[in-house]
Amino acid sequence: MPTDHLAASRYARMRWNTPLSQEHAALLLQRLDVRPGARVLDLGCGWGELLLRAVAAGGVSGPVATRGVGVDTDDAALARGRRLAAGRSLDRHVAFVMGDVAAWQEPADRVLCIGSAHAFGGTGAALDALATVVRPGGRLLFGDAYWDHPPTPEVEQIFGPDVVTLPGLIEAARERGWRLLHLSTADRREWDDFESTWLAGRQEWLLTYPEDPRAADVRTELDDRLRQYVGGYRGVLGLAYLVLGR
Repeated sequence: MPTDHLAASRYARMRWNTPLSQEHAALLLQRLDVRPGARVLDLGCGWGELLLRAVAAGGVSGPVATRGVGVDTDDAALARGRRLAAGRSLDRHVAFVMGDVAAWQEPADRVLCIGSAHAFGGTGAALDALATVVRPGGRLLFGDAYWDHPPTPEVEQIFGPDVVTLPGLIEAARERGWRLLHLSTADRREWDDFESTWLAGRQEWLLTYPEDPRAADVRTELDDRLRQYVGGYRGVLGLAYLVLGR
């Protein structure tokens, strides 16, 4: 079957599907404190780049190996995750599973859930559900959006009425019995890089295949996204990373 270069380009320039630098990711994994022999679970993993790094940080050699499971509904992303795992000799330690994250019940010592609260029905529902899969004494790395500044009605319509402020997000976690072990937020450069790399693979595809019959629709989608970001939610929408314990 011939390669669909458009489909392959969608996330091609992205390291992970969240505004996060490599330095910030290293800090989050340090705060997550993955121990040798831990079980790591990533709900809404995409291609699991952060999951793979978490498992490697825990250690896969020696008498007790760290193991991980990534769960998502995107078959292409899961296939990419399996290729990444094989390329780092982690395929015996990390499994990628097609499934509904909200239905997952097997607990783990360390759980990641970044940008996937919507799959549970929102922030509060996600924090409730995740409490059932984090083992006693375990930790959760929870990434969720918040309003850094009041949105315009147009921006609020894009993201829905359920996004809260950062204090509201932290209070939602506290009300549900979580204790905050670490808080950090994506900065402007991380957001710019995230939005740019989200666009970049298909921008390059447009430059390579300008006469493709799909080019006009792709061009419209990318131009609309760029306008929404630069003229709408840049500096307005934030992304918080919370390391939580119970």
